[in-house]
Amino acid sequence: MNIYSISDLHLDLTGSKPMDIFGSSWDNYIDEIVQDWNSKVKEDDIVLISGDISWAMDMQDFKKDLEFFYKLKGNIVLNRGNHDYWWSSITQIRNALPKNMYAIQNDCIRFDDVIICGTRGWDIPERNEEIDKQTEKMLSRELSRMELSLSSMQKIRKENDKVIYMIHYPPFNSTRQQNAFLDLLERYNVDIVVYGHLHGKNIRATLYEERNGIKYYLTSCDQVQNKLVQIL
Repeated sequence: MNIYSISDLHLDLTGSKPMDIFGSSWDNYIDEIVQDWNSKVKEDDIVLISGDISWAMDMQDFKKDLEFFYKLKGNIVLNRGNHDYWWSSITQIRNALPKNMYAIQNDCIRFDDVIICGTRGWDIPERNEEIDKQTEKMLSRELSRMELSLSSMQKIRKENDKVIYMIHYPPFNSTRQQNAFLDLLERYNVDIVVYGHLHGKNIRATLYEERNGIKYYLTSCDQVQNKLVQIL
């Protein structure tokens, strides 16, 4: 069983929100993702999609974008991003997904000896940045949700399990300053973190890094040339 990751697909099968307006890296990107996906993934493999899955505004519209996944191999695990406005009731979402697709929301799921956890996260403030009350509230809420997910993982974790954490927002700021999100990931001995959200040529981003024993992968599709990243 191999595990891959990619994120920020921004699906829109209606064609009303084309991504190629953001530059040439988005030209034919869906076709490139499908080609690469089906050349790599076997039926028992897992693909993680860390948010910004679809431009759909509600669950009914997202069901149209679900057609994209029907032609893809493997088990697919979804996590919410900041543009996934269709993502409402987790029960409703899970009921709508086909049997090879799973949604994580502040909890976890096991595949053999791998446990996958997930939350959306939030923008980590830059060094010396002033934080307003709303941002402070959102950070506190997302931190609590992260701990819920990690706590649920800890209850079922076995000695040789690998733990992968899916989060949409990067769990650090541009200078990689230590913060409460990283503290939690380290306290619960997470092995791998996958994230997305970052786009464009001018972002301060690193596709892979390792710190304090945890491997971090940025898998926004435009940053990884529309190819799945194997993380395990």
